[in-house]
Amino acid sequence: MAWLKSIKSKIMVFAIAATLIPSLGLGMLSFRQNEAQIGDNVTRELRALTSYASREIELWIDKRVHEVRVSSTSSAIIDGLSAVARPRASSAGKNPQALAHYLRSVQERLGAILEMTVVNAAGQVVASSAQTPTRVTLPDEWPLDSLTEGLVILPPRWDEQYATATLAIAVPVLSYDNLIMGALVAVLDLSTLQPHLKSATKSPSGEVLLLDPDGRILVSSQTDGNKLMQLDLSVLQRLQAQPGESVVFKGMTHGEVIGMANVSAELPVTIVAERDRAEVYATWVELRNMFLALVGALLVGVAAVAFQMGRSIVNPLQGLIGAADRIAGGDLEVRLAATRNDELGHLTLVFNQMVDKLRHSRAEIMATNQAMQQQNEVLEMLSVTDSLTGLYNRSKLDAILRDQLARFKRTQREFTLLMMDIDHFKTLNDSYGHITGDEVLAAVGRILVQSIRSIDYAARYGGDEFIIILVETSTKAALKTAERIRSQVENMRYSTNGSTITVTVSIGIVQCQPDDTTPTAVFARADNALYQAKHDGRNRAHPAY
Repeated sequence: MAWLKSIKSKIMVFAIAATLIPSLGLGMLSFRQNEAQIGDNVTRELRALTSYASREIELWIDKRVHEVRVSSTSSAIIDGLSAVARPRASSAGKNPQALAHYLRSVQERLGAILEMTVVNAAGQVVASSAQTPTRVTLPDEWPLDSLTEGLVILPPRWDEQYATATLAIAVPVLSYDNLIMGALVAVLDLSTLQPHLKSATKSPSGEVLLLDPDGRILVSSQTDGNKLMQLDLSVLQRLQAQPGESVVFKGMTHGEVIGMANVSAELPVTIVAERDRAEVYATWVELRNMFLALVGALLVGVAAVAFQMGRSIVNPLQGLIGAADRIAGGDLEVRLAATRNDELGHLTLVFNQMVDKLRHSRAEIMATNQAMQQQNEVLEMLSVTDSLTGLYNRSKLDAILRDQLARFKRTQREFTLLMMDIDHFKTLNDSYGHITGDEVLAAVGRILVQSIRSIDYAARYGGDEFIIILVETSTKAALKTAERIRSQVENMRYSTNGSTITVTVSIGIVQCQPDDTTPTAVFARADNALYQAKHDGRNRAHPAY
């Protein structure tokens, strides 16, 4: 997620989020409400479909029952049953055939009836319009008001003989003195109910289906309803458990439908109304897709604008960052072109001014540092040299001698130390003054510097005493150097107040020894050698072997 750390990315994310969140939030809320409203409308329409179909079924059943009841009161049927109950010799062989003929003629006039059968009180077939009549189990006792209320309805079923769904009903047949003689059984063609399931003008969109208890379609509002598949029993149970409520399931008219069930009060069937869910939500889906396309186009536009804005901000900032990195690396020759007339342009101008000040400050600092370095060098030199002679002072001499002793201990490379002082220097000071004495000390110091190598050391030990350390030099070689120095000092002439002054030096020479552990030990031995030189008459070098 490192890309989110850049300003450009943050601007784009903010712009997209600022567009996406309210747009999708309001859109989803609106579409949810619209979806809920569509669902409510579909539920109302499905209720209307099932209610209309239920009323039409009730009217259709009532009409068919009325037709059968009217037929049951015909004299032909009553006389036919009476003849069976009290047969006469003259008509015993003719009445059943005449009654069957009558039943066929009535059936032909009533198009919704497939067959009509007359049975006696014991349920035995007396006459029928069909060769194989449908058997109906009659009640043991008909109700007292059987003339109007007595009715037996068999559950609807698919009749293979007629290749259609059928419904069998039976009504009692009463004698002229209102005694039950038998019943008239009518097999109804449920396919004739199809036009009554929904109205082409009054009913809302959708399909109505009548299902038997096993979920098989008996009648459908579709003309090819007999081709519809059987509804899954679990779906049927779910529909029956939620009467009057819409349910989404795999339908029989379409792949996915919104349906509702209602159990008929007149028939042992389930009335199912369903609508294609894709059709119901087609407009809603189209609007949703248009909305998503619009939001997508808006996002692309906003992202492009945000990218351009981020680029217009980030590119100058990247230039400033690169220039700042160069400055951090020590390059103060940076200068940016201030071409914009906005905040970034002002920032660039201020940045250039800052770089100019840094450049000027660096020049001043470098000059100051150079001056301080020179002063430090002078101070360092003053801290280790004698101000009068320019030779190393006593503290520096101690450090040099310690280093030489340590080096001798590591490498066993010898060195020789010369200790000298000016003969009768106190008398010279008292006779000619300290200024002349200082001039003599400075002159001797110059001789010492000129007489040694660059790797050797010369120092003022104190007063008129001097120390020379000859690196990697034996006593024999050191004696030659000491004689040269003594001779040069002796040959020098100093003029003061019209007088010529000559000076001599005494020199003690010692070579480092394994038991020399401190500068003091070396100085002590050198001092003894110097004392011996003075004792021998001064103006001489005395080596201590």
